Amino acid sequence: AAPGMAAAQEAPFDLEALVAAAKAEPPLQITDSTGKIVEMADAFSAKYGLQATGTKMKAEAQLEMFVREAQAGNVQGDVSILSDAPAAMGQLMPTGFAVSWVPPDLADRIPEGYRDPLVVVTSADVWTYNTELYSECPVSNVWELTEPEWRGKVAMQDPLGKGAYASWFNQMEMHGDAEMAAAYEARYGKKLDTGTESATKQWVRAFAANGPLLGSSDSNAADAVGAPGQKEGFIGFMSSAKYRDNADSGLKLGICATMQPWVGFTNANVGVIAAGTDSPNAAKLFLHYAMTAEGIAPQAEDGKRSTNSDVGLPPDEPSGVEAVWDRLLTYDMSTALDDWDTRQDWQDFWRLNYAR
Repeated sequence: AAPGMAAAQEAPFDLEALVAAAKAEPPLQITDSTGKIVEMADAFSAKYGLQATGTKMKAEAQLEMFVREAQAGNVQGDVSILSDAPAAMGQLMPTGFAVSWVPPDLADRIPEGYRDPLVVVTSADVWTYNTELYSECPVSNVWELTEPEWRGKVAMQDPLGKGAYASWFNQMEMHGDAEMAAAYEARYGKKLDTGTESATKQWVRAFAANGPLLGSSDSNAADAVGAPGQKEGFIGFMSSAKYRDNADSGLKLGICATMQPWVGFTNANVGVIAAGTDSPNAAKLFLHYAMTAEGIAPQAEDGKRSTNSDVGLPPDEPSGVEAVWDRLLTYDMSTALDDWDTRQDWQDFWRLNYAR
């Protein structure tokens, strides 16, 4: 570190000094892939008496913006919460275009694996069924979704358009392959041969070949699975955030709470600051705010869980995902770079095996 840096880092964190410094800086531009960022930025501005604008932007567009603005030396976007941790690790951190900052007063409440870079929330994608059509989820093992009965009857976003799904495949293979093999044995009463190909690859191959119904968004999947008055049901895979449509649009979505080996998986949403920002203190203040119960409340309502262990999900969160949180495959940041490096391979593997 540069001379004097260590001393600065050891000084006690002073939130009031950060607020004062933030107020002297230009307005803050914040992006996230959820529309809730608008509400968060407005509440942040009101709380601290400064100007911040939140913009909903897909992760790919956020990444491209960060890279282009850094290269042009014209940084407009100051802070991003990126739903694509592998891309942040592969594209932004090594180039120095983005930096991570962890609020020192909250650091001990954030799991160590989620501090470098800072993970603001983890969000869940879950196996979902229609609660009007079925008294309980008709499927209890992911291998069932490779069988003829469910051919063309699983609705989800296209893994070629959602990098998080390629990461999910890679995380399953790296951290949960034994569980995938055990689920096979539980379903078929015989051991799966994983000598030449992992259990995960064999499942992805068979699942893709069974022709799931692919859409461009989780909303497509939610509508296919949850629309009332259906005669034949779909199983879906989607963000827990879609469950708010049960109240908003009359959908009938329920979590497949007994699904083996997992009910779904979590995805890490990374908070980064543009290295060239002219509002570094305001950017830090926003990340500090986002790590509090008050700041993250609009996302917590969607089942997105703060990595601050003092902050839970609200009791009336529509999906009820907190009750099955320990049955999700937890995103492991230690292999985020592997997820990035293998993304194209997994997408090619899906493309090769997908049958409409």
